[in-house]
Parts: sequence; C-alpha cells; structure tokens
Amino acid sequence: MVKLKGLKKSSTAGCYLCSVCHCLSVCLSVRRVFNTVFTSRCQTLVEELNHNCRHFSAHVDQHRNSRDERMRNGGQLTKPGELCNGQAGAVYTWKEVQSHSSKNDQWLVIDRKVYNTTQWSKRHPGGFRVITHYAGQDATEAFAAFHPDAKFVHKFLKPLLIGELAPSEPSHDGNKNAGLIQDFHALRAQVESQGLFQAQPLFFFLHLGHIVLLEALAWLMIWLWGSNWILTILCAVLLATAQSQAGWLQHDFGHLSVFKKSRWNHLVHKLVIGHLKGASANWWNHRHFQHHAKPNVFKKDPDINLMDVFVLGTTQPVEYGVKKIKNMPYQHQHQYFFLVGPPLLIPVFYNFNIMYTMLSRRDWVDLSWAMTYYLRYFYCYVPLFGVFGSLALMTFVRFLESHWFVWVTQMNHLPMDIDYEKHQDWLTMQLQATCNIEQSSFNDWFSGHLNFQIEHHLFPRMPRHNYSLVAPQVRALCEKHGMSYQVKTMWQGFADIVKSLKASGDLWLDAYLHK
Repeated sequence: MVKLKGLKKSSTAGCYLCSVCHCLSVCLSVRRVFNTVFTSRCQTLVEELNHNCRHFSAHVDQHRNSRDERMRNGGQLTKPGELCNGQAGAVYTWKEVQSHSSKNDQWLVIDRKVYNTTQWSKRHPGGFRVITHYAGQDATEAFAAFHPDAKFVHKFLKPLLIGELAPSEPSHDGNKNAGLIQDFHALRAQVESQGLFQAQPLFFFLHLGHIVLLEALAWLMIWLWGSNWILTILCAVLLATAQSQAGWLQHDFGHLSVFKKSRWNHLVHKLVIGHLKGASANWWNHRHFQHHAKPNVFKKDPDINLMDVFVLGTTQPVEYGVKKIKNMPYQHQHQYFFLVGPPLLIPVFYNFNIMYTMLSRRDWVDLSWAMTYYLRYFYCYVPLFGVFGSLALMTFVRFLESHWFVWVTQMNHLPMDIDYEKHQDWLTMQLQATCNIEQSSFNDWFSGHLNFQIEHHLFPRMPRHNYSLVAPQVRALCEKHGMSYQVKTMWQGFADIVKSLKASGDLWLDAYLHK
C-alpha cells in the first residue's frame, strides 16, 4: 500500500510537471506566433506609412507647382486638363492683350510687361474696379501716378507676369503720341528730382490745428453764451468750415502725399476721415481712385454716375433723347440742380451710401472710426441742444458743407469733356477732363488747393503746397504740344457748371423731339 501510494503521488507530481511543461511550451509557441505576427504587422505599417509619406510629398509638390502656375496665370484657377493661357517668357501683341478685357479675364501692360490680373484685382487695396478700368490697356502711367513705392508693388506683380510685348509692338496702345508721352515722363522725372513730391509736415500740422480750433470755437461759443438763433447759425458755419477743411485734409492723406510710408498715410487717413468726418476711408479710396484713373469717362468715373437725374456732356444727352428716355425734365436740369445737387449730395446720398457700404462689406474698422465721430459730437452737443436739436444742427452743417463741396469739386470737371472711353494717354485724358481756377490765398484755402486741378490729376501723390511750383512746367509742356491749359476765375467756374447743364439739357430736348 505504501508503494502504491508513493507511486500515485509520483504519478501525480509527474502529471503536474508535464502540465507545467506543456503550458510553457504553449506560451513559447504563442510568443513565437505573436512575435511573428507583430513583426509582420509592424513591417506592414511602416511600409504603409512610407507610402503615405511619399504620396503626401508628391501631393504637396503638385499643389505647389499648381499654385505657382496659377499665380503666373494671375491666380486664375484652371479646370482639370486645361492649360494656363500664359507663360512668363511669352510675347504678345496688343491685339492679344486687348482681347483680355472682360470682367473675368483681365490682362494689362506696365512698362511693356504683360500681367494677368484677373484674380488679383479682387485683392487690390485700391479696389478691383481701378484695375478693371485698365483691362486690355497700357496702365504704365496710371501705375506710376498711384504707387509711391514701385519696387514694393512689383513684389506683388511678379507672380502675375505672363510675358511681355513683342519687340515689333509699340510701347503704347492705340494711336497715342509717343513724343508727348516721353516728354511727360521726362517732366515727371524732373519734378521728382526737384523734390516736389516731398511734403512739408508743418503745413499739414497747421492745417489740422486750424480745423481743431474751428471746432473748439464752435462749441465754446454755445457753451459760454447760449444757443440763440444767431449763435447757433454761427456755430453751424464754423462746423461746416471745419468739415470742409477736414475733407481737403483727408484727401491729402488718402492720396499718400504726406508721409513717406504708405501705412502712416493710411492710418492718419482713417483718423481724419473717420474721427473728424464720420466717413469711411475704404469707401473713399475705392470711389476716388476710379475718378482719377478715368476722369469724366462714362461707366468708369463714379463721380459722373448721377443715376439718370442729370445728363452730362454732349454724347449722353443725345443718346437719351434718341432713345426717348425721360426720367427727369432734363431741359430744366440747370434749374433743379440748385434743389437736388448741392443741398442733398452729402446729407442724403453720401451719408446713406457710406453707411450702407461699411455695413454691407462688414468694414468694422472704418465703422468703428466713424462711430467715434458721432460719439464725440453727441457727447459735446446733446447737453447744449438736446437729442433732436443736435440732429438738426448736424443736418444743417452737412447741408452747408454739401454746397461748399459740390461747387468746388464740379467747377473743375462738369464743364469739361465728358464721354465714353477714348483710350487716351495720361496727359491728354487729364487735360480734357480738368481745368484750373486762378490762384490766390483765399482760393487755395477755400478749395484745398484743388484750384490746381490739372496738376493734382497729373500728379495725384504730390503734396498740394507744391502745385504752384509745378504748374509753370506743366503749362510749358502743354504749349510745346499745342494742348489747351484752361484757367478760369472761381466765379466763371461756378457759372460754367450751370451753363454746361443747360447746354446738355438743350441737346437732350432737341434729340428727344426731332430725332
């Protein structure tokens, strides 16, 4: 029995040992299988990762090449399988350039270089319409007139370059006078060498100071002596004078004619037009530069887009008369101009248009600047006049300012040539659309030196205190080429506004009745 029990215990121990060995064997087998599977899976994952990396790298390279190609094509996206329509080393004729003049396909020429600006125009700081107005044309002179730092701007132009004009092509489109253009380029270079594009900071500082002084006097007068009718009217006159002079000052900064650095001009422009006038710098820029780019050109100059309230020049009245368009009694437009033009332009049209533009474009920066004007104004005048009285005073000030603005700005343009695009050179186009008013200390101050409208349009970046210095050189150039350089008295300029409206109204009536 003892042996049997010992044997049984020994057999049981052996079974335990065998079980342990079997378990170890199974564990080793599982380990070998796990190692094999894990190693294989890791190798697979590494291979997939390498493949994905190579695919991603190829995709990045393809995207980079596609981006560069689009930039050479003016940023225009191309459809799959569609080739871009320009190469940086290509040459083009004027006929080819002129064929790209639509809203969705825009080429232009600067210094014989051809650029595709189709997509870039939407990002242009001066607004897309300025570039659109020169689509298919030579924009060399306009480019030089508007950009103070050409080297900086060329960084943006370089990706848009698609080629240049063929050697057999002239440097200018159309039938422009090459000799006149060369002489004007020489005049610009001479003016720059004379330092006439350099501003005198003291001049603009004193101008700002007299605006602040006018506003302070207007408020102090009411605060000290009360708000009777005489003092209220005198207060309105002082405020209207300050507003008009602030309008001329913002015009200086908007044209980048005060500081050497553009960003400082832009910043102070927002301060002056926003805080001193309650308006928008971007609204002004996008509108005013169109006027300078194509003055008195229908469908391009917004200043002559009068929404069919008036007919202007000699072409539009006949067109409207032949088509029997009678939205207004145009034969009397020189009479209702006194009721519609000067009284309503700023207090009604401009105020509404500025606010609508800032809100619709979500221009919160300009809106914030404009709100500082209204907050300051109501903070100062509500305690003196009450809410409704302050609103009435503001409206009356705008009413007075509007008369000042309309008569001064239109005496240089409205009596001049107004027509559709003629593809003229810079000098000819500006001379036909502008005229000067005689110089005097009062005229200079009253018009913000825009009595030198010819010089201002030829050199829009020039500080206004230098217009009188460059005027004799411009006049000499005009005499050399037999071009008209018109100078009027201020009263003659005012009278010519009414005469030109009457002449255009008579043309409309004749065409309406007899053609």
